[in-house]
Amino acid sequence: MNSRILVTLPLAAVLAFPAFAQTSSTQTQATTSTTTQSTDTATGKQPLQAPAREGFWGRMNPFARKSYVKRQTDPIRDRVNELDDLTAANGKAIKDTDARAQAGIKLASDKADVADQHAVDAGNKATAAQQTAQQATTRIQTVETVVGNIDQYKASNQTEIRFKPGQTVLSKNAKDALDEMANTVKGQRGYIIEVQGFSSGKGQAAISASTKMAESVVRYMVLNHEIPVYRIYLVGMGNAPVEGADAKHISGGRVEISLLKNDLEQLSSNSSAPMASSDQPQQPK
Repeated sequence: MNSRILVTLPLAAVLAFPAFAQTSSTQTQATTSTTTQSTDTATGKQPLQAPAREGFWGRMNPFARKSYVKRQTDPIRDRVNELDDLTAANGKAIKDTDARAQAGIKLASDKADVADQHAVDAGNKATAAQQTAQQATTRIQTVETVVGNIDQYKASNQTEIRFKPGQTVLSKNAKDALDEMANTVKGQRGYIIEVQGFSSGKGQAAISASTKMAESVVRYMVLNHEIPVYRIYLVGMGNAPVEGADAKHISGGRVEISLLKNDLEQLSSNSSAPMASSDQPQQPK
C-alpha cells in the first residue's frame, strides 16, 4: 500500500506541472495580445491572436499533426508577405518621390537658366538702345548746328583769271585753273561758286565787259564739269575796286572765282558713318 502511494504522488505531480505551465502561458499570451491590440501595426491589421487551446497533447506533443503546424504558421507567413509587400511599396513610393523631386529641381534650374539668358538679352538690347539713342542725339545736335549755319558760307578756295583788253576767251592757263577748282567739288554738297568780273573802263561799258568775261567762266564750268547752274552766282562788277586792294585802274580785265562751303557736307559725312555701321548684319548670339 505504501509503495503504491509513493508511486502515485510523483506521477500526479508530473501530470499537474504541464497543466500549470499551460495556464500561465495562456494568461501571459492573453495579456500580450490585449496590449498589442491597443497599438497600431504597419499593415493596418490587428496583431496575431494567441492560438486556440488544443489541449495538452496538441501543444506539447512533439509529433504534432501537419494540419496543426500549418494552422499555426499560415498567419505568420501571410503577415511576413504583407510586410514584404508594404516594404516594396514604400521603397517604390520613395523612389517616385525622389524622381519627382529631381525633375522639379531640374525644371527649376532650366527656368532659372532661361531667365538668366533673357536678362542677358535684355541687358544687351538696353545697351544697344542706349548707343542708338546716343547716336541719334549726336546727329540731332549736328543737324541743329548745320541748320543754324546753313546760310553761313566760308571761303574754301579762290582763283583769279586775267584777260587781255577786249578779250573774253579763256586761255589754257585759265582753263587749267578752272579744272583744278571744279575737281575739288565733284560729288560734294553744300557749296556755291561766286564769279565776279572786273574790267577797265568806265560806266556801263565796263560792267558789260566784266559780265561777259564772268559768263565765259561760268559757261566753261557748266559745260565741261557739269556743275549745276544754281550753284554759281555771277556778278559783273565793272571797274569797281576790290576791297582791301589798291583802287588803281588795271589794263584789260580779270575774274575772281571763289568757292564757298557750309556745314552740309560735314553733316553728310557724319551721318554716313552710323548708317554704315547699322547696316552691318548682326552676329547671332
